This record gives sequence, C-alpha cells and structure tokens, in this order.
Amino acid sequence: MIDPRAVVSPQAHIAEDVQIGPFTVIGADVVVGAGTWIGPHVVINGPTRIGTGNKVFQFASLGDAPQDKKYDGEPTLLTIGDRNVFRESVTVNRGTAHDKGVTRIGNDNLLMAYSHVAHDCQLGDQIVMANCATLGGHVEVGDWVTMGGLSAVHQFTKVGAYCFIAHNAAVTRDVPPYVMAVGRPAAPHSVNAVGLQRRGFSAQQILNIRRAYRVLYRSGLKLKAAVEELEKAAETQAEIRPFVEFIKRSERSIVR
Repeated sequence: MIDPRAVVSPQAHIAEDVQIGPFTVIGADVVVGAGTWIGPHVVINGPTRIGTGNKVFQFASLGDAPQDKKYDGEPTLLTIGDRNVFRESVTVNRGTAHDKGVTRIGNDNLLMAYSHVAHDCQLGDQIVMANCATLGGHVEVGDWVTMGGLSAVHQFTKVGAYCFIAHNAAVTRDVPPYVMAVGRPAAPHSVNAVGLQRRGFSAQQILNIRRAYRVLYRSGLKLKAAVEELEKAAETQAEIRPFVEFIKRSERSIVR
C-alpha cells in the first residue's frame, strides 16, 4: 500500500491499510490511522497524529514547524481527527510553546486547495475552507463553519459555529455563531439561515435566532444591554445560549 518511491521514516507509525503515493515524505513521530489515503508529493512531519479515513492530496504539507519567529524548536503537535479531506497544496502547521502547544483539526472537514491553518488553531467538525482561505495563528473555528475563497481570519480571532464567512472577507474581530460576515474588514450581514436550515434547525429556531441577531445588531442597544436581553431569551430558547456564551467570552470584541 506504500509506493516504493515514497520515503517513510522507520519512526513513523502507519496503519496497515494506509495508502501512500510516490514521492511522498513521512517524517518521524507521525502516526497515521487506518483507512487514510495519502497521495503523491505530500510532506507530513511530526509530531503529528492523524486519525482514520482521511484523504491528503498532492503537495499538501502537514505538521511542519510553525511560521512564528518565537518558535525555537520546542516539541509541539498537530492532531487531526477522522474523515478529513486536505486538497492540493493545503498547509497546516504545528502549535507553539507560547500557546496550547498543539494545532487541532476535528472530524469531517474539507480544506480546499491552497487553504492554510496556522499554528495553535483549533478547528471543530464539518468545516469547509474554500480555496485560499487562511487562518492566522491561535484562531478558533466552530462546527459547521463555511469560509469562502480568499477569506482570511486574523490571529487570536474566534468564529462561532454555523457561521458563513463570505469570499474575500477579512475577519479581524470575533464572529458570533449563526452570523454571515461579509467585507474587508468583515461586518455582520445577516443570519446564515440557509446553512441553519440545511443543518436541521426548525423554522421557529431560525426565527428565534433572527430575533436575537436583531437585538444585537439592529436594536441600537449597547452591547451590555443587548446581552441582557439575549440572556432572557436564552432561558426558553436553547439555540440562543451558544450565541450569548460566545459573546461573553469574546476577547477581541465581536464584529459590529
């Protein structure tokens, strides 16, 4: 299952059914789980842990050293879950000793060609990063987020679950769950209603989220007063609770 032209370190741990294409290089301290397919001309360096059923296309680079001037060779990690797809020329760097020490990617994500995940990023599940989408260091991305082509997220920024980041958007502040963000710098545009509908949210839940969005962005209330209103709604509308909790833990402030 390993092409004879591939170079695989004897210190790598590769499951028996993993397929590795020609001219791929797998470094020491790399673990690759069962059912994973790695195409030609891929480079994977460690320490890196890759789960099961992943696909890595040509010219991708996973687990190399972080692009951070403060990095001085400390042992840091990249962990990748199951059933992710890394398309052509995707780059994902390990963490740094100045943060969590690990870059994490969850399950069932699609990283399209030339997308980039920098050091210490924390990605959830079912995320789509379209071509050339870029995450700066220390970024957090929730489940079911879609990032359009050429979009970018500034370092230390958080993107909540079910967000839609429009193509060419430049996200410099935190984007609360459910929000569609557009522009450079990115600003709130609307609720990602189509995405929520596809994910099984009911019409009433989407209506409740729309109302919460209007309280935050259209009511003219200051942020503190808006959060107080949203907390009242969250007492009976569970879908509003993640919205409130995200805003309360924002450190960079939210898009406005």
